[in-house]
Amino acid sequence: MHAAVWPGVLAAIDRANIRNYSIYLGQIKPGEHLLFSYFEYVGDDFEGDMERIADEVTKTWWTYTDPLQVRLPGTAEGEQWKPMEEVFHTD
Repeated sequence: MHAAVWPGVLAAIDRANIRNYSIYLGQIKPGEHLLFSYFEYVGDDFEGDMERIADEVTKTWWTYTDPLQVRLPGTAEGEQWKPMEEVFHTD
């Protein structure tokens, strides 16, 4: 699905001040994969932008993508993604 993301979803991502967004899929072991995403946020109201990204097109998109994902242990209740701590960065 991510090879052909709907234009409305891409527009919502842009409106939410998300740039340089990448999603990676890696196999941990046969039949078990890890989905990892990275993005840069350039706005000044992260919580508000994350609420606004949930427009009707994106919510419909999520009805297709969310059932394909298993939340990692320790993911906050009601959240789909588990934030990770950056442990190294260089420019």
